[in-house]
Amino acid sequence: MNKKAYYGKFGGQFVPETAMFALEELEYAYKHITKTKEFKDELNWLLHEYVGRPSPLYYAKKLSKYYGHEIYLKREDLNHTGAHKINNALGQALLAKKMGKTKVIAETGAGQHGVATATAAALLGLECNIYMGEVDAARQRLNRFRMELLGAKVVEIKSGLRTLKEATTAAIQAWVNEIENVFYVIGSVVGPYPYPEIVKHFQSVIGKETKAQLKKMGIKADYIIACVGGGSNAMGIFSAFLKDKNVNLCGVEAGGLGADTPYNAATLTKGKAGIIHGMKTIVLQDKYGRILPVHSISAGLDYPGVGPEHSNLFDTGRAHYEAVSDDEAINALKLLCKTEGIIPAIESAHALAYLDKLCPKLKGHKTIVVNVSGRGDKDIDSIINYKKGTIYG
Repeated sequence: MNKKAYYGKFGGQFVPETAMFALEELEYAYKHITKTKEFKDELNWLLHEYVGRPSPLYYAKKLSKYYGHEIYLKREDLNHTGAHKINNALGQALLAKKMGKTKVIAETGAGQHGVATATAAALLGLECNIYMGEVDAARQRLNRFRMELLGAKVVEIKSGLRTLKEATTAAIQAWVNEIENVFYVIGSVVGPYPYPEIVKHFQSVIGKETKAQLKKMGIKADYIIACVGGGSNAMGIFSAFLKDKNVNLCGVEAGGLGADTPYNAATLTKGKAGIIHGMKTIVLQDKYGRILPVHSISAGLDYPGVGPEHSNLFDTGRAHYEAVSDDEAINALKLLCKTEGIIPAIESAHALAYLDKLCPKLKGHKTIVVNVSGRGDKDIDSIINYKKGTIYG
């Protein structure tokens, strides 16, 4: 067993033999190219001048008064393209170009990773195909159009539930078919090693900035909260605090119509160990090991797996994971709009909704950081048309 490919008992490289050489090529490039001064300088320049980093750590005064604790928001929603996804997409696309690849492909759910990858491809002069489930393409029409406007070809997947799982499967199949010339830009801390490590590396800028910003303010966080689908924004902000046991890490999953119903995407809450998309992780599955259908109003969280490092953090107890429902997320979204004038993505609203569960239990006055992973422009239709109890997908 390749121990470096695992986080505890989760991770690995469960892929066809034809894909192994590409993973080995990628691992070599990641370890050598991304460590060079040239690569670091170019990526840092892009993150600063193009993306607009560092993103603010904003003190939410009215939200703090509402909950009775000090609430800070890490504003990834203010990044170019509107979410944290651009951090990783730019890093991987730049790596692809340095490797001599001419085409990138990606999967997308809510469309934020697809938009980020299409943006990076346009900037760096790369051909780009984005794989997106038909259901997600319909409920995220704005992002679908944005990807095409940026020059990407959007491939709609019409099989299965027609959401993120099927889009990921199709992207992997396309990658294997053109493996010598194509670079697969995975959008979350999922997939076969070294992808979870690569995505964590490029998203770790969120945690590094947050830690530095807190230090500059002279305060320490008691809790860090982030939504979890595959888990890239959460791993990005958690990464800087993993060794600080005084900081509680909280991942928030999509509870859909309720974790006690069949209509959810609460992988860590309800799942068990299994194999999906080239990795061993915790998976929503039936007693025969078949992947279960998932549900969430959030197109970015309705995934039946989770990053293997999250599975390890859950297994070891280093991080706590809990599910919130569609209705709780929509209520939290509206609360942030009315208290702070910020429209978060529905994905991010799941993290904000956890404040309702956490804050009443806390003793004393705590400092809480919530990662606002994206903005809600893409979700306006979903918010307008939301009806409690609706089954999506």
